[in-house]
Amino acid sequence: YVDVKRKRISLLGNNRPLLMLRGAVGTLALVCVYYSVTHMPLAEATVLQYLHPIFTAILATFFLKERLQWSLVISIGFSFIGLLLVARPAWLFGGIGTDIASFALMAAVLGAFGSGVAYVIVRKLSQTEDPSVIVFYFPMVALPFSLVLLGDDFVLPTMEACSLLFLVGIFTQVGQIGLTKSMQTEPAGRATAFSYLQVVFSALLGWLVFSEVPDIWVW
Repeated sequence: YVDVKRKRISLLGNNRPLLMLRGAVGTLALVCVYYSVTHMPLAEATVLQYLHPIFTAILATFFLKERLQWSLVISIGFSFIGLLLVARPAWLFGGIGTDIASFALMAAVLGAFGSGVAYVIVRKLSQTEDPSVIVFYFPMVALPFSLVLLGDDFVLPTMEACSLLFLVGIFTQVGQIGLTKSMQTEPAGRATAFSYLQVVFSALLGWLVFSEVPDIWVW
């Protein structure tokens, strides 16, 4: 809100129906992702969530008429194989893969698909809207929806939890602005393919912050 006002542009943007759709699709996708993370093993949920660059690239060819280059297809393929080696889901490496609830599995795939739809919409909006306006619509839809979902199970967070949640909000905002800006200059499929770098950053931060030394599979 402050950033939009600083730029002296309209807070509600130009293409309001599409902006609202971006906020709604992004919110529902995020709910699906959070549900899958809490009802599935983290490795499985992470692998399924990272289907979104694949969905984005395919959707962009149909709705944005972006050319799907073989170099991008190969890069996404190698990235996804790398992710499988890092996460090592049970259904591929043996274990309890068959115990995953079908609804949680469906939610994970739907969350990835919804993310792909949201990124395609962002790419379309980046032609007419400022990145800050596009990002603003996401919490504008997500906040009231989340308040409804709270119901009567609200737990007052501690000061430490509030501080961590505040940092989550800041870094998510920075990430959203960066991704939205990249959509203005790069095709949607290529821009979202870079999200696989999150796996690398997560491994390095886990090593530095939590002393989680990466094993040979991660390397």
